[in-house]
Amino acid sequence: LHSTERSCLLRELHRFESIAIAQEKLEVAPPSPGQLRHVFFHNALPFVGFGFLDNAIMIAAGTQIELSIGVVLGISTMAGKYCQIRNHLFLFSRSSSLAGYVEALASRLGLSIPDLTPKQADMWQTRLSAHLGKAIGVTIGCILGMFPLLFFGDEEEKLEEKN
Repeated sequence: LHSTERSCLLRELHRFESIAIAQEKLEVAPPSPGQLRHVFFHNALPFVGFGFLDNAIMIAAGTQIELSIGVVLGISTMAGKYCQIRNHLFLFSRSSSLAGYVEALASRLGLSIPDLTPKQADMWQTRLSAHLGKAIGVTIGCILGMFPLLFFGDEEEKLEEKN
């Protein structure tokens, strides 16, 4: 982080901490259903983008590895799957860095941070809503990211016809 970003982050952390100390003495009501929905969507939308990018890249790259390296080296299907798994681990680490870009895009689209007190943000309902949002978001993203499979059926049929 740049020095201006660090100072801004430190200022916000101090503000958050002072609010938490001031509200620690108060009994806070649990988040409303509307706030929980906001937390859910705030966590789900970036993970839809992440799941989409991850799965689309993995399907396209994995298929190319199997069709190029697998055919040239004459390796078995199991060895090709091993290469795909190693490729998946490598690209997963690369696509994890894409998560920051997806989150930045989500904030540009107007996805604001839910307005919760520190106590509300730490309640089990909020954490559950956030985790469900992430899980459902990445699931939907992975399903949407399967679109490259629509283009691979024709190539396999052409290869079978030639043989």
